[in-house]
Amino acid sequence: MLAVPVAFNEEQKIGRVLDRFVDGLVDAIVVVDDGSTDGTPQAVLQRGARLLSHETRSGVGAAIRSAIKYARANAFDVLVILAGNDKDRPTEIPRLVKAIAEDGYDLVQGSRYLAGGACGNMPFYRRIATRHIHPTLCSLVTGRRITDSTNGFRAIRLSIFDDPRIDIDQRWLDQYEMEPYLLYQAITLGYRFKEEAVTKIYPPKAVGYTKMTPVAGWWSILRPLVLLSLGLKK
Repeated sequence: MLAVPVAFNEEQKIGRVLDRFVDGLVDAIVVVDDGSTDGTPQAVLQRGARLLSHETRSGVGAAIRSAIKYARANAFDVLVILAGNDKDRPTEIPRLVKAIAEDGYDLVQGSRYLAGGACGNMPFYRRIATRHIHPTLCSLVTGRRITDSTNGFRAIRLSIFDDPRIDIDQRWLDQYEMEPYLLYQAITLGYRFKEEAVTKIYPPKAVGYTKMTPVAGWWSILRPLVLLSLGLKK
């Protein structure tokens, strides 16, 4: 099982992310650096972690694509994606992976809103959008009740990418579209999906709690649900 924090200009936080991994938690860690212009790569290498770098910023979706391709090329069976800005807790990875390894699920999504989950330091607009707007639309178009559809902390059985109907190489998925795309496809194509309670605590605003802009970023994560449900994308 491979864990991949995705980072862009997280020099102040990526070290804390890596420090949260205890021995034996995962088989391997690779940080995908999406063209950072600060000291993020150096901070990763100083912790002894493997680094996979984009030459220029390509988008979080492109970074997830790189993680998937690296994991498949290196014969991993499960991939865990988490934030590189210290929002997620690596010690909760076993909650996600257990559902795959023992219970046969294919995609396990973290949820800060299930009983046992927690969240903190979120902007008000983001709390409304992540708890109500996006999950409501996602539940409507997939036919499954989802409590935290924008949570990027998730575990994926990599064999689902043998399915040609899941096409991660589409360039319209380069930004925030990739995460809801994978969620929508896994559910609507009949793969086994569930949510597990996790913690998501945003870092202090002074060190940058998010890279997402309120308008462009939110359209980026909404439009896959619209385009896929209308049959305008595949």
